[in-house]
Amino acid sequence: MVLENRPGANGVVGAEVVAKAPADGYTLLMMGTSVAAINPHTLRRPPYDPLRDFAPIGTIAETPYVLAVPPDAPGEDFAGWLRAARGRDLGLGYGNAGGQIMGAMLADMAGLKLTLVPYRGSTEALTDVSTGRLDVTFADFGMGMQQAEAGRIRALAQSLGHPFPLSPNVPPMANSLPGFDASVWFSMVAQAAVPPPVLTQLEAALGRVLTDRDFAAKLTGHGLAPMRMTAAEFGLFLQRQLALWGQRVKLAGIEPQ
Repeated sequence: MVLENRPGANGVVGAEVVAKAPADGYTLLMMGTSVAAINPHTLRRPPYDPLRDFAPIGTIAETPYVLAVPPDAPGEDFAGWLRAARGRDLGLGYGNAGGQIMGAMLADMAGLKLTLVPYRGSTEALTDVSTGRLDVTFADFGMGMQQAEAGRIRALAQSLGHPFPLSPNVPPMANSLPGFDASVWFSMVAQAAVPPPVLTQLEAALGRVLTDRDFAAKLTGHGLAPMRMTAAEFGLFLQRQLALWGQRVKLAGIEPQ
C-alpha cells in the first residue's frame, strides 16, 4: 500500500482525486467527517458528492471533541460549569468549521451566550484558553487531553453521545445536554464504479485489519477508538450524517463559500 498525501481545501483535493480515479479498486480514500458530511454543505460548488461519487467499504475509527476551559474556570464538572456560564457573555474559539458548529450546538442546547472567535487553527484557540484569554473551545481529543494532563486546561466533557473508552473520566456532554452527540470519524471508500466483487474483497480485508490487536493499539495510541461497520451499515450511516451535519451547518449560520 502506498500512502499519498493530498492536502488542501479541508480534504477536497484528495477526495476529488479518488472520485476521478480509475474504477479498479486500487485507489482508495480515507474519508472523515469533514470531507463526507461538512464540506458538501460549506462549499458552494463541491467537486464531489459523497453519496454519488464513492462506494462505501467500511468505517475505521472515531474520536470526540473535548470541551476545554481554563484551569480556574468555575464549576467542579461540566454541569457546574454550565450553571456558572449561563447569563455570562463567553468567548468560544474555533479553528475550523467543526469547532464553529460545536460552539453553535452548545449555545443552542445549553442556552449560553457565546461569541464565536475565529482562529487560524485550534492550537491557537487552545493556547488562549490555557491562559484565560478565552473562556472555552472544542479541542481535538489527543491535543486536548495532552494539555489537560499537563494541567494547562480542564477537559470538562467530550462530544460523543456515549462514554469514550480512552477517557473514562471525561464524561459525555450528553449527560447534561441530552441529545448532544458529535464525533470525528474515519472511513474507507472507493471510486463509485468499482465492481461489487472488488468492493467485497476490500470490505473483507478492512474487517480483518480491524480485528488485529496491533492495529487497534496503534489507533488508541493516536486517541482513536476502533469503529467497525459493514459497507451496508456505513452507507446508511453516511446518509444520516450528511443530513445531520447539514442541519448543524445551518444552525451555525455558515454560508457556503
